[in-house]
Amino acid sequence: MAFTVVIPARYASTRLPGKPLQLIAGEPMIRHVYDRARESDAQQVIIATDDERIRDVAEGFGAQVCMTSRDHVSGTDRLEEVVRLAGLGDEQLLVNVQGDEPLMAPALINQVAGRLLADPAVAMATLCEPITDYQTLFNPNVVKLVRDHQGHALYFSRAPIPWHRDGFAIDCPWQKTGPLPADTACFRHIGLYAYRASLLRQFVQWPPAPLELIESLEQLRVLHQGVAIDVAIACETPQGGVDTAADLERVRHLLERTHD
Repeated sequence: MAFTVVIPARYASTRLPGKPLQLIAGEPMIRHVYDRARESDAQQVIIATDDERIRDVAEGFGAQVCMTSRDHVSGTDRLEEVVRLAGLGDEQLLVNVQGDEPLMAPALINQVAGRLLADPAVAMATLCEPITDYQTLFNPNVVKLVRDHQGHALYFSRAPIPWHRDGFAIDCPWQKTGPLPADTACFRHIGLYAYRASLLRQFVQWPPAPLELIESLEQLRVLHQGVAIDVAIACETPQGGVDTAADLERVRHLLERTHD
């Protein structure tokens, strides 16, 4: 399976400064992400960073590093710079694995890359998983999506979509707890993407879309341009990334137990 994993890693995180270098089971977080990517079928793994401290640590454990601009608004822009600097051809496949995903399953990386390999007409792919409870569905920090019969994304939103007219016909359903109605087909977006390099080159030329700016979801720029995004249901349950100090402690507990 011929694809490249790119791991964007920024030092300046608002909630957890220096996040990629936080130690987990005696190793920096970025090392765990790199190791998960190396366990996939990727032919090449590149860490893309704008910080010399991350570069020095990554090169210290043998990773290939690409230094990128500090001015990128999104990880997608950073990936496109890697494509340019590495001189990758338009048909090269890239998987974006975020630098705060030390528990990312290699099987998921292979799955999202495989969606592009299976269909040459698809330029971008991602994954999702079912939502089964009210709290997750009504959480604006959880991105939801709806798909068409081909598995292509119709829309991504922070709002609860689709709206179950009868199932949610109660006062303040966003305050309800417990499982959703059994026939509610709701999906959470998993932020793991595969791209053809040609799509990344187009992406940075397109202006931000109005819905992208409202929702703060860059994938809506792609839909705005009429480009299909393939969305498959994840082959296994993702373990979640590190956004907060509580997330970091959870991951430390899991990985330190594994390494004992």
